[in-house]
Amino acid sequence: MADIKGCRVAVLATDGVEQVELTGPVKALRQAGADVTVISPSGGPIQAFNHDTPGDRLPTDAALGAVRAEQFAALVLPGGVANPDKLRIDPQAVSFVRAFVDAGKPIAAICHGPWTLIEAGGVKGKRMTSWPSLQTDLRNAGAAWVDETCVVDGTLVTSRKPDDIPQFNDRMLALFAAAA
Repeated sequence: MADIKGCRVAVLATDGVEQVELTGPVKALRQAGADVTVISPSGGPIQAFNHDTPGDRLPTDAALGAVRAEQFAALVLPGGVANPDKLRIDPQAVSFVRAFVDAGKPIAAICHGPWTLIEAGGVKGKRMTSWPSLQTDLRNAGAAWVDETCVVDGTLVTSRKPDDIPQFNDRMLALFAAAA
């Protein structure tokens, strides 16, 4: 397991997040020694989902307005359909993600998570994967979409779905360790 002790990682999510796509990477990051901050627009608990069934209400650590991208070394964007759909129309969320893109900081996005990256201008020229329904959106935004378990391109790691989380976590930890 990669050692990223003390690496400050932001995880951006809101209501509609796919539960395991938030909890799985957060657990892996914390086990590897990262200092993880789960951020939501409101800073309060968020409603997670297990596909289309409501899951747990999950606590968050900070409100989006109370943090800056400069405070973190890396970013995780979990999926779920509603979560990134809400974030990509939130100017503050898009600006937060764009700051990671512009700074060349590592970003890990799974499932529908790349939707927010599209809005932040972070996919053009990147080879990446996602939930299959995003492939046209990603191609239209200039990405080279592939149907693979996990793809790393520079400072970006992407994955398709919950079943891919073990590989996603391994590659995310390796990418974050290299940048830490």
